[in-house]
Amino acid sequence: MNYAESALKARGHMGPHCKACAVCDGKGCRGAIPGPGAKGSGTVAIANYAAWQSISVNMDTFHEPFEADTTFSFFGRELKAPIMVAPVGDVQRHYGTALTMDAYNDHITAGAVEAGTIAWTGDGVDPGIYRHACDDLKALNGAGVAVCKPWSRDVVDEKLALAADAGVTAVAMDVDSAGLPFLKGVVPPAGPKSEQALAEIIASCPLPFIVKGVMTPSAAEKAVRAGAAGIVVSNHGGRVLDGTPPTANVLPSIAASVPDDVCVLVDGGLRSGLDVFRALALGADAVLVCRPFVVTVYGAGTEGVKGYFDQLVDELKDVMEMCGAKTIADIERGMLYEGFRR
Repeated sequence: MNYAESALKARGHMGPHCKACAVCDGKGCRGAIPGPGAKGSGTVAIANYAAWQSISVNMDTFHEPFEADTTFSFFGRELKAPIMVAPVGDVQRHYGTALTMDAYNDHITAGAVEAGTIAWTGDGVDPGIYRHACDDLKALNGAGVAVCKPWSRDVVDEKLALAADAGVTAVAMDVDSAGLPFLKGVVPPAGPKSEQALAEIIASCPLPFIVKGVMTPSAAEKAVRAGAAGIVVSNHGGRVLDGTPPTANVLPSIAASVPDDVCVLVDGGLRSGLDVFRALALGADAVLVCRPFVVTVYGAGTEGVKGYFDQLVDELKDVMEMCGAKTIADIERGMLYEGFRR
């Protein structure tokens, strides 16, 4: 079941803000918060998607026939492709009441593992969301990444302990979520983290720690100095600050600013295997895809997750074979059209 088929089934089960659009380009939900839209003008999510579409690839079929190998190792866990399901913290608030957050996590975590990848689970104002997500991941032998908000230190420590007990592949903090409107003034407090505060948190964490919400080389360097094992180039889908550049535009300089042993991921508007190829050619090691997976769960549950992931992998393989990249490691900047400049 591809994305279009799942989206068709989802219509009528989502909303009122998400329209389960045939192309998830940010236009149908522009400015809708609550909802899946972007903050303020709503243009950042639209720009994220458009930026990937502006990048052309170089077709080169002058090579021996091969079947592209998309496999990827992520902190010791072998994945079918460098594509993972991005975290969501409150589907009822933003996508509709047909699913509880716990039911959504059940589908997304199991579906991802069955498909050959892993899901990143979200965090929310309700602490039960994180606990249930960790229970899901523990039942799947830790196959996933538990993401927590930038809460006060005592709350973060509690959540990291739950993730460690679940044996998750890695943990992450979406530091940029401090800008989410519904986290303003909440108890416990959630806010920005200094380099020193991050370093103290990471030093106490026994698992690989990933910092999400990096949009400049200097921020990436701070995360690395704090001890991050990975970073996610992300503007939170435009949901935390209006007027930020698309992630595709800033990815190359950020990827070039960190050591090779730091895993670089990117999200924001990636919708196809071609987009995944573009991201890898610009320096990402792997990608996260969010909104379309939510639609597939509302439309077809676990099967929707598997179907859309398979679609992305098939599309990625096709581009690799048409551009001469036998493995993920073979994808390079030279496979993008030379007229492309950032």
